[in-house]
Amino acid sequence: MIDIDKISTFVRAAETLSFSEAAKQLHISQPTVSNHIKTLEQKMGVTLFTRTNTGLELTEAGKVLLPWARRLLHDTNSMQAMMSSIQNDVVGELRIACSTTAGKYVLPQLAARFCQHFPGVKVRILACMPEDVTLRLLEGEAHIGVLSREVPDAGLESQEFFRDTITLIVPANHRWAFRGAIEASELLEEPLIMREETSGTRRVVLSELAKFDISLNDLNIFMELGNAEAIVRTVSAGYGIAFVSKLATACPLERGNVVDIEVEGMNLRCTIFMARKTGSSHHRPRDAFWGFIHDPENADLIHLPEQRA
Repeated sequence: MIDIDKISTFVRAAETLSFSEAAKQLHISQPTVSNHIKTLEQKMGVTLFTRTNTGLELTEAGKVLLPWARRLLHDTNSMQAMMSSIQNDVVGELRIACSTTAGKYVLPQLAARFCQHFPGVKVRILACMPEDVTLRLLEGEAHIGVLSREVPDAGLESQEFFRDTITLIVPANHRWAFRGAIEASELLEEPLIMREETSGTRRVVLSELAKFDISLNDLNIFMELGNAEAIVRTVSAGYGIAFVSKLATACPLERGNVVDIEVEGMNLRCTIFMARKTGSSHHRPRDAFWGFIHDPENADLIHLPEQRA
């Protein structure tokens, strides 16, 4: 019989490609991780990892096993949650896949409050690309997804989570810094840092610029980055201007490193959604969190992006 702890060790080692990092995350020793992997390989009669000059790599057998191992862990957690729910306890693991910058600021605090209400729940927030959220939900790797657009898949349902505010930022010594507002046409003059293609921020910005007959090709984009914090730091260092979530600018703005500028006529708001799988088995932590976000006591967090506008 396969030990579920050894399966869990394998999954963590496969995700990190490091026995030492897996040991740190699982709060066990590195020799224990090595022993778990060795025992698993012996039971299955295959090699799961190979060592290279750059570190660990999954073998073909390891790549085949990984999705099955994740599914086994998911089913085990679901079984435990179902047994606990019979006793009317909200306990178990809640995995939330988050693909938005704004979500990373609001979600952790909301999850922490949720855990205070339901101390038997352990929350894991999984950072991922927007295109991966739907897949993780459908395959059961995540119970809830947070993303910047409604999910069109019939196997998922979504609800509005909160509304984010997007802002244009410039370096503190930029010539626009004391103007407060600019015309959209003035953006054509400036070197611009843009979010990646799948970003909700990028989608909203391009949609609003289209009102002024400005397309992606009209802009002087010299860099694309998939991380809002990295964009803010680059702008604060004096390189270009950028559109980012207002939440990501809070600390740099307070330090005076960047200045936010209004673009006249542009409505830079982005709705953030929460999604879950429909028709799936009962999962009390997921269902409790689905309703918890609209508890009146959480209004301060839900409206945080608007308060920073």
